[in-house]
Amino acid sequence: MKIISLIALLSLLFTACSTQSPKTENEKLPNFVVVFIDDMGYGDVGCYGATGYTTPNLDKMAASGMRFTNFYAAQPVCSASRAGILTGCYPNRIGFSGALRPNSEIGINPDETTIAELLKTKGYATGIFGKWHLGDLPKFLPLQHGFDEFVGLPYSNDMWPLDGLGNPPPEGHRKRTFPELPVITGNEVSERITSLQDQDKLTTLYTEKAVDFINRHADGPFFLYLPHSMGHVPLGVSEKFRGKSEQGKYGDVMMEIDWSVGEIEKALENNGIDDNTVFIFTTDNGPWLNYGNHGGSAGGLREGKTTSWEGGQRVPFIIKWPGKTPAGTVCNKLTCAIDLLPSFAEIAGTGLPEQKIDGTSVVELWKGNTEAEPRETILFYYDTNNLNAVRKGNWKLVLPHTWRSYHTTPGQDGHGGARVKMTVEQPELYNMMRDPGEQYNVIESHPEKVAELMEIVEAARAELGDLNVGLEKGSGTREIGKL
Repeated sequence: MKIISLIALLSLLFTACSTQSPKTENEKLPNFVVVFIDDMGYGDVGCYGATGYTTPNLDKMAASGMRFTNFYAAQPVCSASRAGILTGCYPNRIGFSGALRPNSEIGINPDETTIAELLKTKGYATGIFGKWHLGDLPKFLPLQHGFDEFVGLPYSNDMWPLDGLGNPPPEGHRKRTFPELPVITGNEVSERITSLQDQDKLTTLYTEKAVDFINRHADGPFFLYLPHSMGHVPLGVSEKFRGKSEQGKYGDVMMEIDWSVGEIEKALENNGIDDNTVFIFTTDNGPWLNYGNHGGSAGGLREGKTTSWEGGQRVPFIIKWPGKTPAGTVCNKLTCAIDLLPSFAEIAGTGLPEQKIDGTSVVELWKGNTEAEPRETILFYYDTNNLNAVRKGNWKLVLPHTWRSYHTTPGQDGHGGARVKMTVEQPELYNMMRDPGEQYNVIESHPEKVAELMEIVEAARAELGDLNVGLEKGSGTREIGKL
């Protein structure tokens, strides 16, 4: 009888351990939070040099974690940048360019694997609260691409039938054809934003939804993606921050963004999960400088959004990962938004997508390994498929291309100023260590560096194409999703 009782007891213990093992595994998996800001420049965070307002929560986050100085968005424009961060691919590899408009018949291809879809294989709850911009028709919305929950705008907050001051645009203007701005919950339109005043609530709305998501999924694991609509024009800010900064409305918006980061941090702490969360803050591209006082700052870098100069793609990046990322550190190594997916995959143990991606895991950098060199190069693609520059180490080779420069009088108070067309006629070479502002072309002094970088250019052209030289596509490109 004693032997039978012992066997029964061991059987019960084995059953209990077996039923509890999935929960134990999930408890070991870290949560991921990505706060992704719209049109925020390299110089728009306090610890990156912002003036006229303060960002105490972001500065605290950097002091508790790691700040990167050579982090790049995937492309210097909305939809393409978002496609890159979620798929780990250069946007042109998967057919993305520019910013999709309302009722677009293209969007993210279901054959592409998003961060959310990867993490779902490990039991992660997934939520997005904010701007999507990878296609607004049902086939392309977040719930069809790995997210369990979505509340937010399907595209940019200026894609509506009003101008930057909230007035109807002139007859014949393309915005006249746009619908009122929809807030989507799940797959359905839950309300319409019809005035500038309605946009004042967006940052608070997204933040409250994100905090609620954390509270409901505190047992984890979860992936929270919070792509704020601000500071894209037209600017909207709640009463609690309106008129609070020396810099005006843009500064007010940045202060509210900082508040949002603080609310996320408090929710993690209140649930006792901040030490098991990889918390990341970054932006989709550089500032929209022709909007003057309603645009951000590139922090001394050249040009801004929609250009392949540093001000268009080099952006803030802060990571806090308690117990893994050394506090108060700065990393100067080369990294890119496309590196998030493979880094998350390594941490969560998901494996990588079947189709080729361009990102590489930078987890060793996040852990403070100063000897690691996970990424050697960055490709600066823009527009339909134009290779405008490449960077390797401290050297950046700018290729012949045309861009719309901000070197003219900017607009003010919601009006966008004109931009001027400019052209790089011959290749230019810049030393990013000594000249991050790209002011001094040293191509005549370093022919060996030009030759080295041109090898990268030719390899990229063969694989991805380059419309600047008539190569529409390369052998490694895939199609964007279509109806």
